[in-house]
Amino acid sequence: MFEARTLDAATVARLAERVDRAALERHTIPVLTTEYPAMTEGDAYAVQAALQARMEARGVRVTGLKMGLTSKAKMLQMGLAASLHGFITDHAAYGDGAEVPVARFIHPRIEAEIAVVTKHALRGPDCSLAEAAAAIDFVLPAVEIIDSRFEAFKFDLASVVADNTSAAGYVLGGRLRAASDIDLLTEGVVMNRNGQVAETGAGAAVLGNPLESIAMLVRQRAALGAEVPAGTLILTGGITAAVHVAAGDVVVVQYQQLGSIRIKFI
Repeated sequence: MFEARTLDAATVARLAERVDRAALERHTIPVLTTEYPAMTEGDAYAVQAALQARMEARGVRVTGLKMGLTSKAKMLQMGLAASLHGFITDHAAYGDGAEVPVARFIHPRIEAEIAVVTKHALRGPDCSLAEAAAAIDFVLPAVEIIDSRFEAFKFDLASVVADNTSAAGYVLGGRLRAASDIDLLTEGVVMNRNGQVAETGAGAAVLGNPLESIAMLVRQRAALGAEVPAGTLILTGGITAAVHVAAGDVVVVQYQQLGSIRIKFI
């Protein structure tokens, strides 16, 4: 599924450190392919894994997985046409009603997403929508905070994978629902920023079906020799284009059946 690696271990470690430092120090860097134009997706996921190892070594805990670039609106916004995945952590996990300091980020944006938690492991290169559906324990609403470490929030596919798909934080809220109680395709969402409608959409915007996002995640993990364990929180991807946020913004995301999430950026 992914092109073979071309970078040696020392280069992978150096690039992971570069991305990590940019996030910690809140500054942008050039896309990694400026220096390594032949960098492949295989290289990029190796950098992402090295980044995860660096974070875990200083006590950050991985809390789930995420898909990115799953809607046509987001693909058009970023000029890319392939979905990808990364990891999320406890370092920037927030609950409904949270006050989120923008100083933690470089140029933050938010996306409304449908999240799920799995009840058993998913694995293999041929994961189907039926298998993905059967593995869902419950569904809940989420807002992801994304924050590219690259200049002007512009990047290529390899660079954004290495940057952990712009992951920066997430907010959970609303109410839990059994997968059998909700139509993931038609679940509607309205995102309001400061009392004005910023974006609207429905679950079908996520690769035609959020279940396809889950199945694709499993297939991508299989290509890396990994599985999606039982109990994994999965953010299935942005339903709409990402929305810029700044200090003072109050965002309320209302879901058709999953309740709502409120965030204030300070």
